[in-house]
Amino acid sequence: MYASVILELSIEKALDYLIPEPLLGMVHKGVAVEVPLRGHIQRGIVIDVKEVSAAAKVLPIHRVVTDIVLTADLLELALWMAKYYMTPLGRVLKTMLPAGVRKNTQAKQQYYIMRKVSREVLRKEVVTLRDSAPQQAAVLDVMLRVRKGILHTELLEKAEVLPSSVKGCIDKGLLSFDIVRSDRSPLQGQEYFMSKPKILRDEQQQSLDRINNSLERGGFHTHLIFGVTGSGKTEIYIQAITKALQLGKNVIMLVPEISLTEQTIERFRCRFHESLTVLHHRLSDGERKEAWEVIREGKSRIVIGARSAIFSPMPALGLIIVDEEHEHSYKHTDGSPCYQARDVAIMRAKLTHATALLGSATPAIESYHNARLDKYTLSALKERSAAKLPCVHIVDMKREFEKAKGYTIFSDSLLTKIDARRKVGEQSILFLNRRGFHTELSCASCGQVLMCEHCSAKLTFHKAAGVASCHLCSKAISPPTMCPFCRAVASIKYQGMGTEKVQSVLSAIFPGIETLRIDADTTKHKGSLEMQLREFRSGKADVLIGTQMIAKGLHFPEVTLVGVLNADAHFYIPDFRATEQLFQLITQVAGRAGRGASPGEVIIQTATPEHPVIRQAAAQDYEAFFTSEIETRKTFGFPPFCRIVKILFTGKVERFVGEAAHRYAQALARLLPPQYICHPVVPAGHSKIKDTFRYVCIVRGASQQPIRTAIAACDAKDLLPASVQRFVDVDPVSIT
Repeated sequence: MYASVILELSIEKALDYLIPEPLLGMVHKGVAVEVPLRGHIQRGIVIDVKEVSAAAKVLPIHRVVTDIVLTADLLELALWMAKYYMTPLGRVLKTMLPAGVRKNTQAKQQYYIMRKVSREVLRKEVVTLRDSAPQQAAVLDVMLRVRKGILHTELLEKAEVLPSSVKGCIDKGLLSFDIVRSDRSPLQGQEYFMSKPKILRDEQQQSLDRINNSLERGGFHTHLIFGVTGSGKTEIYIQAITKALQLGKNVIMLVPEISLTEQTIERFRCRFHESLTVLHHRLSDGERKEAWEVIREGKSRIVIGARSAIFSPMPALGLIIVDEEHEHSYKHTDGSPCYQARDVAIMRAKLTHATALLGSATPAIESYHNARLDKYTLSALKERSAAKLPCVHIVDMKREFEKAKGYTIFSDSLLTKIDARRKVGEQSILFLNRRGFHTELSCASCGQVLMCEHCSAKLTFHKAAGVASCHLCSKAISPPTMCPFCRAVASIKYQGMGTEKVQSVLSAIFPGIETLRIDADTTKHKGSLEMQLREFRSGKADVLIGTQMIAKGLHFPEVTLVGVLNADAHFYIPDFRATEQLFQLITQVAGRAGRGASPGEVIIQTATPEHPVIRQAAAQDYEAFFTSEIETRKTFGFPPFCRIVKILFTGKVERFVGEAAHRYAQALARLLPPQYICHPVVPAGHSKIKDTFRYVCIVRGASQQPIRTAIAACDAKDLLPASVQRFVDVDPVSIT
């Protein structure tokens, strides 16, 4: 017997291997195996077992790594993805299978460290240990500053010590630890009270009836719930899941950010006895492997997770939900395949004869267009479940700058309203999609801006860390005192604002105000994001300051004020989706206000108060925005009226990359039908990342098939040198 194996390498076709007699009963479709190739052992997935091989020389399989890991529908989905996203099947399978599953990794436990004795006792111990055990003293220094406890990994980073130093403090009885509960089994070890289904409004009930009808009939169907923020989409999801479970069908629910995962679990655990499994990128390899096995064995009936959860090996799949379906975080852009999880979810529903359910207050233009064409069943929820939509005010920041006689972060009205909320015990959210303290460092003498030496990106100053950092490669340096270009001394100017500066300035204006900041800097450690959201929800902070991590789907009943600090940033992005992204961001973050008993207010600070998109977002008028945007797309021939493929060329030598990209694009243009457009090659939006130069070519046309054929023909001509890599991004979220 022979096995056709797809390797994790970029090899297009399957290779045949002999199944040794001891492994005959273990090798099936979907099994992960190790096989020899050119003197090395490589991992791969068996996609077929047969009695005859056409290969002249067939080597035996080395060993079986794991049990069956891919279900039949996932194998079929992988074949579709390889074709649609123009990616070798091996890369698709590598993306589908978590590293822990492929490598059979065991789970590691995360620990939470706490003080076991009083602060006074710790202070005395620090003095004693300062000379004899300085690393243990450093650990205790950190523990004296934390409020209650700290994650083990964060403690090691802050104290700059090895794990043995923390263990030494525990052994001396100074510190204690607890295992961080894994959220992949969210019901385990937690107290909760079962709640009853809520009574639905008429428009909610009509939407649920349509979905239940699809579930009962069986077969593939796609629904789009277009509901304003706070209109009760989640309750429809929950009742649809209940129906699916009653019919013996299992469920996958996708959320765009892990910040939404815990909140979703909180809602779901009070309604379902069935086990829930959570999948997202912050799980360790071992945790993900354990969760994968629980799902595959049918022990979990509901999977909740971010993008990659769509590849869960869920048996009897009957319902797939994509919450906030418009979110660009569903698009995988970090290497091939550049898949869109929403579209993959719809295809998986088709392959499994399941119901796909999309939901958003601001649907993607393509999704709403499909609903208007009756490709999707559309349900509109135009009212909030309990509260009214917030009152929105647009503040002209040009007038605020005139009043302040210079630049100011906050308008007078926003500061007044923050203070008023704080005094009555209500909460506020401030949204700014830039992290760091200052977003630019430049020389006052020569005007040069400090850039990362490895990337085409400005350095951002982070005051707490005392470094100027690149947000592309994470390279950090000490801020220079002398200009590296003109050698002028003390000439470096710090400009621009990020979330760290907003927090600092707000604390200076209102001494004693309690703030929390959520961005990529404050949520590096596993569990830190969930802890901060829990703290804010429990009322431990007056103001939450954050990036787009806080703009989506979060439910804080005590938040009655939302401030959008710089609504104009997206106007400067050279991309046809920029206005859509701006409308979605403003509408979504505004929707965080007034979700409880008290009415909500939103203040949008902008230098372009008359811009139609700002006005439409303030009014939460998606229909007006869609009508305007769809006409623009049609006029200029952008999706959904065409298909776009972005080809990215990368390499270490800029001249070689540029020349190869132009040569490839010229050949591609000759192979495309006359009505298709192959745009000239240009440097990518970030033309250099980690010393790798990047060029892009955009191809537009009515159908993807001619583009796929032309790319395959170019690849066959071997136009690119080995030093230049080519990546294909089908349906890109950005053309830069």
